[in-house]
Amino acid sequence: MDQNQQLLDLVKSLSGRVQDLEKQVTSLKLVTAQEVPEDVLVAIAAGVAAYMGYTGIKRQIRFASSPQWAKGTRVAQLNHTPVR
Repeated sequence: MDQNQQLLDLVKSLSGRVQDLEKQVTSLKLVTAQEVPEDVLVAIAAGVAAYMGYTGIKRQIRFASSPQWAKGTRVAQLNHTPVR
């Protein structure tokens, strides 16, 4: 009977510890559920990327003005079949 009582006491203490952990997890979820601004996320991502050694590539947007591009666009527009 002594072993059963010890096991019961252990189960009760473990149940209490699990409940405490569940409370802590729910409080952490509430803290992390807050909205984080996009610029903060970008800054964090850039910091992590720099820490890992990634050097970003700066690219300038340019618009294609070649005749082939214009012709390809016209062909694509003319061949467009509407969704039925």
